[in-house]
Parts: sequence; structure tokens; C-alpha cells
Amino acid sequence: MSNPSNINLLISNDDGIFALGVRTLANTLAQVGYHITVVCPDRERSATGHGLTLHRPIRAEIVEDFFNPNITAWSCSGTPSDCVKLALSTLVDTRPDFIVSGINQGSNLGTDVLYSGTVSAAMEGIIEGIPSIALSLASFSSRQFQPGADFAGRLIQQLQDHPLPDHTLLNVNIPPVAADGIAGVMLTRQGLRRYIENFEKRLDPRGKSYYWLAGELVTEIEQPNHIHLPNHIPTDVQAIRQNYITLTPLQYNLTDVASFEYLQTHKWLDW
Repeated sequence: MSNPSNINLLISNDDGIFALGVRTLANTLAQVGYHITVVCPDRERSATGHGLTLHRPIRAEIVEDFFNPNITAWSCSGTPSDCVKLALSTLVDTRPDFIVSGINQGSNLGTDVLYSGTVSAAMEGIIEGIPSIALSLASFSSRQFQPGADFAGRLIQQLQDHPLPDHTLLNVNIPPVAADGIAGVMLTRQGLRRYIENFEKRLDPRGKSYYWLAGELVTEIEQPNHIHLPNHIPTDVQAIRQNYITLTPLQYNLTDVASFEYLQTHKWLDW
């Protein structure tokens, strides 16, 4: 097993540089001995997806006296994707061995990953060919980040000995329970989460209307079929309800293989 001091980690998030989740994660991994650089948004940037800052400058400042003294930490005015891109191109001298995003406050299950800034920060890593992990605590109120941080350390050690296939992101969700309440670790497929979109209309002090998104989660009833995986494999949504840590491998290639073969067979595109 590799010496942790020889392993470089880049850590980011979408909850902001002063979030408890990223502090717990970074400090825990620093205590293991990893060489860590943290680059996070200067404020919460949840649900920004792969948004990039194109029409205004991006600023980055060193953050002191918040993390373990062995950690180099930066606060960035941009999105989570901006943070990773800026770090890789400018802020870090040595290419990271892993990129870790989180620990997010709130789950990133099923189709949430399409909107998640946490997952997008990790996705930037695999676009650059760097093994990446997204970590989320499946609660908006629990502060039980330590089990997820401890698990991240064990997971990185495993991945050092058994590297992921190229361009694979591990999306990890941690149940909001104490360590002794976690049922285990389960390899899962991506589930489906549906929301009732509710835009509440309000008035500002000048009497002009604006809208506030307040979507409500609809409980998942049926699990989606998968092109390649059998239905008996649980989804991340199912497994987290049973207090399992869920491991879901993701990729950025969204090509629909079944539809490609269908279109190819029917020759719809003949000129």
C-alpha cells in the first residue's frame, strides 16, 4: 500500500469553504497523512451543476486558521467546477492523485447527480483523467460527518491498491447515523428521484414579482430499468433507506447505447 504522504488529494465542494463537511473530510484525511489542497467556493453554490464563470473574473484567496495547518486551502469566487479547473491549471503544483468532493450536506441520489455541484466538481476530475469521488451525507440537518470522512480514508486506500477503470467517478452517499448504525457498504445503480416543481410567487419591497423554487420530493415507487444491469441490483435510493453507504460508479459519457442501436437498425438517418 502506498505511503499516504506520497499521495496528493485535491478537495472541493459546493457548500462553501467554511462548511463543516469539507472541514471534517480534509482534516481527517490530513491526519491519515495525505498531502491535501482544498479549493472551494467562497459561499454555498449548491445545484450549480457544471456551471462555469465566463462573464466576470474569478478570485481566489488563501484561507488560514480553519483547517489542519498541513492543509493548503483556497477560497474561490467561482462555482465548484471553476474551483477544480482553477486548481488544476493554476493553484496546485503537483497533479492530484485523487479529487474528492464533499462531504455535501444533503444526499446526491438518483437524478440529483445531474444538478449537483458536488458531483460536478468530482466529474471535472475524471474529465481530466483523475480518479474522483463525490461524498454526500444524506440529510440536511444531521452533523454526522465523521463516519463519511473515515470511510473516505478507507476508500482511497482501497483505490490505491485497486484503481478504478479510467473515467469512473464514485458517487458515495452516507446514511445520517452514527458509525455503529451503518448497515454496511453496498454497490448500487443510479436510481430516480422526482420532484413536484413549485415556484412560489412573491413581491419585493418595490412591488415587483419574483419566484422562489420550492420543489417537493415525490417518494420513489418504481425503480428505473437499466440498459446493462439487472433490476435486482438495488438503486442508491433504495439502499440508503436501509442505512447502507451507497457506492454508485458514474461516467460523463451520456450516450444511450440501446437507443443508438435502435436508431442504427432502423436506418432513420438515411439521406
